[in-house]
Amino acid sequence: MMAPLVLLCAGGTGGHLFPAEALAHEMRRRDFAVHLVTDKRAERFSGSFPADEIHIVRSATITSKNPIALARTGYALFQGLRESGRLLARLRPSAVVGFGGYPTLPPLMAASRAGIPTLIHEQNAVMGRANRFLAQRVRAIAGGFLPAGEGPFGDKVVETGNPVRPDVLEAAERPYHRSRGNEPFNLLVFGGSQGARFFSEIMPEALVSVPESLRNRLRITQQVRPEDREPVEAFYRDNLIEAEISPFFDDMANRIANAQLVISRSGASTVSELSVIGRPAILVPFPHALDHDQAANAASLQEKGGAQVIQQSQLDKDKLSSMLAAMIEDPDRLSEMAKNAKAAGQPAAARLLGDLVAFMAVGKSPSEERGADE
Repeated sequence: MMAPLVLLCAGGTGGHLFPAEALAHEMRRRDFAVHLVTDKRAERFSGSFPADEIHIVRSATITSKNPIALARTGYALFQGLRESGRLLARLRPSAVVGFGGYPTLPPLMAASRAGIPTLIHEQNAVMGRANRFLAQRVRAIAGGFLPAGEGPFGDKVVETGNPVRPDVLEAAERPYHRSRGNEPFNLLVFGGSQGARFFSEIMPEALVSVPESLRNRLRITQQVRPEDREPVEAFYRDNLIEAEISPFFDDMANRIANAQLVISRSGASTVSELSVIGRPAILVPFPHALDHDQAANAASLQEKGGAQVIQQSQLDKDKLSSMLAAMIEDPDRLSEMAKNAKAAGQPAAARLLGDLVAFMAVGKSPSEERGADE
């Protein structure tokens, strides 16, 4: 008997792909076949994605009201819908799951029209535009931060949390280490796919203003855009600040676990991983997010005592320098923030989402069926 197949659909950014990857691991553990539909941006992540096959389907992002641009976008989506229909006819999936981003529109719409069970997962506290468009068409909505029973589609929402990848769960087993006295202090700075430029501009100047006795303890790991790497590295080198700079780290969970403090944006995957691993953070929501979802994500963790949130418009090098110095000098406060962050984490999210997908696909998972037979 062939294994039931689940088709996962996600935009090509880490924020969409990471929870999809976590679910892929969970569904394969349950003996499901897993395929992924995404776009070309996902190429740098595709090598580690646990899918039997990865499919690229045409899509487009609606970014302009210009009639010509809208016509081109509509045509691309129409072509993607036709490609998705052919793909579904060939694969015959038991369920189709979307994780946000415009590349999810064609396969989810085609699956809905074909009567295939459909589900979307919304990572953020505010539903993204693609998911809002799909919400009325799918059978269920899994929520990372979305509350059940609220909003126009609240009756469809099932609170699962945001699934995190196995390496995050592994990193979560390591306790927080408070840095005291003259011990090194590991500071991790990253901006995700959007917004890293701001940190490249503000962090070097802020760190120079930190008192020398504290600055000498700092060990910086910072994600930067490729074009910013050389000047940021040169600045830290000239000012004798120990730093590792890169446009991309493929072991981010390990680096979060090593950190005494994280400074980052507040995308849903970032907030979820910080919570599951349990590390204190200064969160600076990306101010140009279309739906201000990052501000809502950050607020949820601050309310639980796991992070300090500051808006980018209120942050300059002097403010950041004083915040850093105060936190480095107060390891007990950071330890308490780490404990609060971990208490807010949802390490079982992949299992809960897997339960929902398995129920929609086959009523129960193949592993449960074997258990019943035994």
